[in-house]
Amino acid sequence: MKKAPFVAAALIAIIPAAAAQTDNSRPQPVVQPLTIPLPADKPYPGTMQLRVDATDVARGIFHVRQTIPVAKAGKLTLLYPEWLPGKHAPRGAIAEVAGFKASAGGKPLAWTRQPTDVYAFDIDVPQGVKSIDIAFDFLSPTRTSEGRVVVTPAMMNLQWEQVSVYPAGWFTRQIPVQLDVTLPQGWTGAAALDGLKVNGNRYSFGVTSYENLIDSPMFAGKYYRVWALGHGVTLNVVADEEKYLAASPDQIARHAALVSEAVALFGTRHFDRYEFLLALTEELGGIGLEHHRSSENGRAVDYFTKWDDNDWERGLLPHELVHSWNGKYRRPDKLWTPDYRTPMQDNLLWVYEGQTSYWDLVLAGRSGMQSKEMILAEWATNAGAFSAQPGRAWRSVEDTTLDPVIAARKPKPFASWSRSEDYYNEGSLMWLEADMLIRRATAGAKSLDDFARLFFGGRDGDWGQATYDFDDVAAALNAVHPYDWAKFLRERMQTAGRPAPTAGIEAAGYRLVWRDTPNAYDRDRMAQAKNTDLTHSLGMVIDKDGVAGSILWDGPAFKADIVNGAKILAVDGASYSRERIEAAIRAAADGKTPVTLLVERGGRYRTAEIDYRGGLRWPHLEKAGTGPDAFDALLAPKRAL
Repeated sequence: MKKAPFVAAALIAIIPAAAAQTDNSRPQPVVQPLTIPLPADKPYPGTMQLRVDATDVARGIFHVRQTIPVAKAGKLTLLYPEWLPGKHAPRGAIAEVAGFKASAGGKPLAWTRQPTDVYAFDIDVPQGVKSIDIAFDFLSPTRTSEGRVVVTPAMMNLQWEQVSVYPAGWFTRQIPVQLDVTLPQGWTGAAALDGLKVNGNRYSFGVTSYENLIDSPMFAGKYYRVWALGHGVTLNVVADEEKYLAASPDQIARHAALVSEAVALFGTRHFDRYEFLLALTEELGGIGLEHHRSSENGRAVDYFTKWDDNDWERGLLPHELVHSWNGKYRRPDKLWTPDYRTPMQDNLLWVYEGQTSYWDLVLAGRSGMQSKEMILAEWATNAGAFSAQPGRAWRSVEDTTLDPVIAARKPKPFASWSRSEDYYNEGSLMWLEADMLIRRATAGAKSLDDFARLFFGGRDGDWGQATYDFDDVAAALNAVHPYDWAKFLRERMQTAGRPAPTAGIEAAGYRLVWRDTPNAYDRDRMAQAKNTDLTHSLGMVIDKDGVAGSILWDGPAFKADIVNGAKILAVDGASYSRERIEAAIRAAADGKTPVTLLVERGGRYRTAEIDYRGGLRWPHLEKAGTGPDAFDALLAPKRAL
């Protein structure tokens, strides 16, 4: 016992000496050479041939064969698409590529994947070889835990970036490619690709650029129907069963009106043809993705057959159509890239997506795709969410434009504190404010419609890309109505700690109010999801099985230590149901009793008392005063009637 102080003192003496040693191994970094050629804007020497066998529906496997011309011997680097337009992030499905082989003249060629860029394959091309052959299988997910399901017994979604590679060193618009795809017998496919020849179940398309190929996906299915909507636009629909294709003339007329309203708004068409690709399905993975001459959209099977119940979800097609002008033709300069390896910079997504989210509601209202009640309810839901969002204190809207890269849309523990991709909905409310400001300042003579025509209109029939930056946006707004638009945009989009974005609602003559019944958008959204959104009361959303989620940071449930995934088994001593928890919230409003829950998490049970007295609350927009209704003017049709 008496020796302990001596030992401690000895250790103290030794440690500094050890720390001072300089003969420990001290490596230096290995210099990583830049071995992938940068893209150049020059023609590729030859046309690639792409053959896709999509007949293996049972296993969801696409068999790929690709022939790539080569101009010289030596190392050839092939790239699998990584940074994908519309996804705003590196989402290339490289993990699903299997069985990769390279050959020339029937003889195998060795290949090596680059360890610092796993999307790059290096192949040594022998002397005298004029082309190489690539073969691989794309193993599409067969369950949602593996990724988005793109093949079902009734339909498929073919995205060419998943089933092809391209040579490094060229702009993708300079690489010609010719596609053949073999579909299951009896299926029909639709894609915005030209030169189609059909021989049985083989679809052969004319030569196009690799850029255009990637921007022109295909929907194919056993049950298919197509309608012409005018202005060179068609609606292509595949469904799980034939009965879901029963659209009424009035429903198709509303889709046609949507197209006419878009053309009336922008004044031009940036496509020679446009194909809505719509899947009505409970089996194919959901999607809403824009392309220059087409869309990829998924909706519930009853989109047509229960039309009156689906008002809330009919903003998707308007959104993707607007993107043909905003996002595909006019694109932020740092979001446009010459290939699919160059990283995208998303800072201006509050224009690309935010203003598109504004126009999708406006055009839905003008065309009759959605009711005024539903449109105002959606703005109310979004304004209400932002009014309760603590993450606004530290994070700007523009910083959320980087969330596709940061978070890749994964679920978050406390999304109200971390924030998510808020540039969509807060961008929409900001552009509503800008529109109301212009309308008021010009006594209704001008509006954001004038900006849309000026900024997104461009040359009719031009389906290239015209890029812009922040200053271009501010300048175009000033051309419509002189104002300090740079300050307006920077304050609202680039500054944290902003108040809830309700100024546009108030300028339109409305106010955000709270009621004890859901607005139309929340009502139908909850019915579809089979959940109960109690964000503005208990501070959480509860699914049909009683599992809590979307816990509001520092809200009542948060303070009761309830987290995402906790299961509510009982309310005030009785088994959980939506009716019981809503009744408990109403009863607690008298101030006498808390809401008492039995909660299970990880096999452990406890009682949680939530001290909340505010009653049931959902956001609504309410007309203020007796003046003209600015929303009526905003949503009035512009097409020739």
